[in-house]
This record gives sequence, structure tokens and C-alpha cells, in this order.
Amino acid sequence: MRLEELLAQKKTAVIDKWFDVVAETYPADTARFIKRQKDPFANPVGGTTHKSLTVIMDELLGEMNRDKIYSFLDPIIRIRAVQDFTPSSATSFVFSLKKIVRNQLNKSDINDLRILAELSEFDLKIDSLGLIAFDIYMKCREKIYQIKANEEKSRFFCAFERAGLIKELPDSGSELA
Repeated sequence: MRLEELLAQKKTAVIDKWFDVVAETYPADTARFIKRQKDPFANPVGGTTHKSLTVIMDELLGEMNRDKIYSFLDPIIRIRAVQDFTPSSATSFVFSLKKIVRNQLNKSDINDLRILAELSEFDLKIDSLGLIAFDIYMKCREKIYQIKANEEKSRFFCAFERAGLIKELPDSGSELA
């Protein structure tokens, strides 16, 4: 049996454990809420995360469509980026999948050389997923810093304008010669 087939059989357990790992990165009260509340409207973080992890796992076991992975990993990372997670803590859940997968395999599976080789390839897929997650995190943080910088510029401009230190020039419609 191939690794993908073994993991497909245990997919629900893998995703549930992976979801728990993500939830545990939040403070204890929040983690309990994320894990317990199943209504996606009452718990959008938990609902989005669980749905996204399911699709991402399907892609890891299948084609590894980068665009699809990006689109489902983005909401998880975006949420974490606005919550001021550090880059490592925002993306570390991706790499925890390696340990989860190994814990789901039997000793006989791990001793099979073909499964071991496939596991090494699967680890590379997870590493790629981690890099995508890091890229998403950095884009989100860059956007947040850009928004903050624009707000500061606007605030100073308005303050200077109120103080009469700057004035907007009227548009005369004529060109300078």
C-alpha cells in the first residue's frame, strides 16, 4: 500500500489532530472555544481553519495545485497575521503535520522502505506548504504596515492643514510652459 492510500484512510484523524494543533496556538480560552464551537457562523476562525485544512490535506495527497493550496491557506494565515502572531508561530502548524502523519502510521508502515521514501517526499510537500504559508504571512504583514503608514501620513497631513502650515493648490487646468 502507498503512503497516500494509508493517509487517505486516516485522513479524518490526521485533519482533526492538525486542527487541534492549530487551535492550541491560541490562548487557552480561545483554543477551547475554537475546538468546541462547531457552528461556522459563531466560530468563523474554527470553521475556516477546519475547511481549509481539509482541502490542503487533499492537495497534499493529490496534485499539489499551488493556486488551490494558496487560496485555502491564505485565510488561515491572514487571520494569524492580523492577530500579531510572529512569523514562526503563525506558520509552525504546517510543520507539525510531519509528526501527526508519523504518529498515524504503524511501525510496520514506517519500516517499509517504499513508504519511508514516500514519507520523505511527503515531508518535502509539507516544507513547500510551509514556505507558501510564510510568503502569505509576509504579504499580509507588509499590507498591514502599508495601511498603518498611510494612516500616519494622512493624520500628519490633516494636522498640518488645520494648523495652516500647508494648503492644497487649486487645479487651474493650465499647463506650465
